[in-house]
Amino acid sequence: MADNFRINSRHKGRAVYLRLSGDFDGTSALELIYALREKTGGAEKIYIDTSGLKSLLPFGRMVFNNNFNFSTSAFKKMVFTGEHGSEIYPRRVC
Repeated sequence: MADNFRINSRHKGRAVYLRLSGDFDGTSALELIYALREKTGGAEKIYIDTSGLKSLLPFGRMVFNNNFNFSTSAFKKMVFTGEHGSEIYPRRVC
């Protein structure tokens, strides 16, 4: 895990909340994809809060978008919030 990036997760009922903090770069993007795969099984809704991010690097967005290959049904469960939510939001679904 990058020293300048953290993902705090919590479960509440059938919802999962991921709070991102620090700098979102390429490594951070891969960490987020891993967390989405490993920590969200069985969740009906997945909330990704970006309000704790200090910076959002273009390379991080590109890595996340290029490696985001979740099913359409999994993608529909995800809600991106916070200042950078619309910027991280994947542009395509595989």
